[in-house]
Amino acid sequence: FSFRKLWAFTGPGFLMSIAYLDPGNIESDLQSGAVAGFKLLWVLMLATIIGLLLQRLAARLGVVTGLHLAEVCNRQYQKVPRILLWLMVELAIIGSDMQEVIGSAIAINLLSMGRIPLWGGVLITIADTFAFLFLDKYGLRKLEALFGFLITIMALTFGYEYITVRPDQRKLLQGLFIPYCQNCGTPQLEQAVGIVGAVIMPHNMYLHSALVKSRQVNRANKREVQEANKYFFIESCIALFVSFIINIFVVTVFAEAFYNKTNADVSSVCVNTSSPHSSLFPNDNQTLEVDIYKGGAVLGCYFGPAALYIWAIGILAAGQSSTMTGTYSGQFVME
Repeated sequence: FSFRKLWAFTGPGFLMSIAYLDPGNIESDLQSGAVAGFKLLWVLMLATIIGLLLQRLAARLGVVTGLHLAEVCNRQYQKVPRILLWLMVELAIIGSDMQEVIGSAIAINLLSMGRIPLWGGVLITIADTFAFLFLDKYGLRKLEALFGFLITIMALTFGYEYITVRPDQRKLLQGLFIPYCQNCGTPQLEQAVGIVGAVIMPHNMYLHSALVKSRQVNRANKREVQEANKYFFIESCIALFVSFIINIFVVTVFAEAFYNKTNADVSSVCVNTSSPHSSLFPNDNQTLEVDIYKGGAVLGCYFGPAALYIWAIGILAAGQSSTMTGTYSGQFVME
């Protein structure tokens, strides 16, 4: 084992792990915490492990054959199934990209205190996504460094929220290692399905199998191929472990602070702190429903404006990075 070789192979796994940290995942995490508390953490862990196994297969395909998944499908299937596959993947990428762009727009709206409308945030996101992707012209390592920076921002921002809220560690460990959901009904079951759907992204297989081709491997040499597979797998494990920890931060923050809360509970706190977002929550006894926008507002009411702005910065980093990888995936599939 060599750390120098691991560093040489580091990059594709972290770009791939962005799909596990997009605004859709963050939305799924916060709703999981608010709806089921700590009870569905084991589902998140299981989905991440299954995702890792699928990513390993995708990386091995790229390393061993020298072709990414879209190229293999193009060569192996007849015209009709090929077109159907292409349409399905393109639709998946478009659907994924939409929530990523909207996630960034929501973050920009929160950071500007509503001065920049959602449509303005969408235009800004589209423009800077293309600008950042031009970094590819100066070498893939620079683009990989940008993604590394964005992942670091997410870890720091959501880690700050975790430290601020200080979730119950015993409940966290129980949720992770006891695969059972006590007193759970339809909302919790729907949330469990949502977690799996948010974590395992089909276009990510195409992306990862293409990204590993950026490293020079002599495919005639069996030892080199095995070595590349080993280091890519180690890197994927590290990258998905980091993404899993960030997802844990979000779930546990909302599980600790907002599980079983009513609109009235939140409304009274927001009014007492003179929050500009107090009108978002009606003064009734219905269970609190949160999304990315309301999640930031609720954090601001309970833990101060710093929590709101830091949350928005984390969402912006998640939206920006995932929009770029989604666009990158679309490029490989289209080609």
